[in-house]
Amino acid sequence: MQEEIEFEQEKPSAENETDCNQQESKEQKKKKIVSVLRELLIYAIIVVVCIFIIPRYVIQRTIVSGSSMENTLFSDDNLLVEKVSYHFVDPKRFDVVVFYPYGRAAGEYYVKRVIGLPGETIQIKGNDIYINGKKIEEHYGKDPITYQGIASEPLKLGDDEFFLMGDNRKVSFDSRYEEVGPVHRDLLEGKAIIRIWPLKDFGTFD
Repeated sequence: MQEEIEFEQEKPSAENETDCNQQESKEQKKKKIVSVLRELLIYAIIVVVCIFIIPRYVIQRTIVSGSSMENTLFSDDNLLVEKVSYHFVDPKRFDVVVFYPYGRAAGEYYVKRVIGLPGETIQIKGNDIYINGKKIEEHYGKDPITYQGIASEPLKLGDDEFFLMGDNRKVSFDSRYEEVGPVHRDLLEGKAIIRIWPLKDFGTFD
């Protein structure tokens, strides 16, 4: 009769169990650190995008200063200005835009309305605005025009120039003045699309 021999498995010692637990603990800590670092990196990227990328290239908050756009916009109104669409489509007549009248380096910006488009001839006769010899119908002016400026005679706009005016035409310092004049497209920062402050006036505007 063949004798059965049983082999007893060697039980892990307490020391081995401790080593295994320590190894597992180290790996868990390592995974946790990697997870935390990954989350921090994601948050950092989000912060950079929100602080630097979006305001510079996509959308930014702009504050109206002065009364030149009354009665459409008022001083201290907060606007959101989007900067993407003008890379793909041309600004349209009557868009409200933000631009740098003295160059981007100067940092000073104005909020005005597009009146004349590239290649057009603009002239202001009394209170009426003529484009290519034809009077345009518009209702944005707060008061009658009292100063025609450089547009008192026919003014031909260049291929990348826009004629901009404020809605409050008695006080607006705009393209009628030689110091501003027709505005080159590369000085347009973007289109004002919505008013976010004051809250009672929140929403779009004409």
